[in-house]
Amino acid sequence: MRNLIAFLERFKIFIYFIFLQVIALSFYFSYISYPRGQFLTSTWAISGTFLNFQNDFIKFFHLEENNVVLQQENIRLRKNQLSNYVKISSELVQKNDTIYKQHYDFIPGKVINSTITRRNNYFTLNIGSSQGVRVGMGVFSDNGVVGIIYMTSRYFSLVKSVLSENSNLDVEIQPTGIHGYLKWGGTNPQRGSVIGISTDIKLKKNSLVYTRGGSGIFPKGIPIGRVEKLLPIEGKPIWDVVIKFSQDYRSIQNVYVIKNLMQEEQKKLEANIPAENKK
Repeated sequence: MRNLIAFLERFKIFIYFIFLQVIALSFYFSYISYPRGQFLTSTWAISGTFLNFQNDFIKFFHLEENNVVLQQENIRLRKNQLSNYVKISSELVQKNDTIYKQHYDFIPGKVINSTITRRNNYFTLNIGSSQGVRVGMGVFSDNGVVGIIYMTSRYFSLVKSVLSENSNLDVEIQPTGIHGYLKWGGTNPQRGSVIGISTDIKLKKNSLVYTRGGSGIFPKGIPIGRVEKLLPIEGKPIWDVVIKFSQDYRSIQNVYVIKNLMQEEQKKLEANIPAENKK
């Protein structure tokens, strides 16, 4: 007790100063609008920064769960698009879903390994035959085409990327609707080429390139990229249409495997095309 009294006696002037300072600041912030507003704004800013940090911290631990939810939602939305259905009736009024029949289904997956520096590149997915994945199925992401299933095991599958020597994916360039084939030059993972387009056809820079859908592997209209420039091919009356891919294959994570529910019917019909006689 004696020590406490000695302490207060020694620092009484300083303590009295702090007491008066607190009172003065209280009056200052309480009755003058601008300092009060600045004080409250600073307080809210600090609180907001803390809450943002807390929210980001919580979202980090729910990232995987949120990605799965988003993939399922994307599949649901794609299934409801009319481009994934074929019309089987000419009636104008839908009765018991008999006008449209589902053409494509989608299997969500994740890329767990990949290459981009080889002449033929592959992605490894965390889904396989037990999830319904089969060789020859198309694979795409939210940003564009990825490749075609090359091999499967029970729980994994290999995708041959469009960054490969013989991708030969049939594509079309909008808004003209001109179609050609996708090629990859083997060096730049961000750019490819569309070949088979005659030099008498005028194409504009930044025209959009999509899947044509003719092979039955991909639905019509999946993004591939944008036209960047036109280069003449020496000795041939066709353009080398250089495109920038819409998907950055160096950072791809979530994908969808395409299940064409009518592919066998298409193959059976096209098998009846007569072979040309070779002279």
